[in-house]
Amino acid sequence: MPPLPVISGERAVKTFEKAGWRKDRQHGSHVILLKPGHRASLSVPQHRELAPGTLRSLIRAAGMTVEEFVQKL
Repeated sequence: MPPLPVISGERAVKTFEKAGWRKDRQHGSHVILLKPGHRASLSVPQHRELAPGTLRSLIRAAGMTVEEFVQKL
């Protein structure tokens, strides 16, 4: 398994958009992403650096593996 990258919230949003997620709205410092046909939504904090646990949780909620996420970076 590749190591979890250290990225910003903005970069994470762009990567999830490549995977088919779309910005729905922004609530404070969090961007809410939705994907057609997917029950969950993603709430990505717009921090300079996402905590590893937060990023891993977002990747899991998106139904992706770390490898798939890293490939889309």
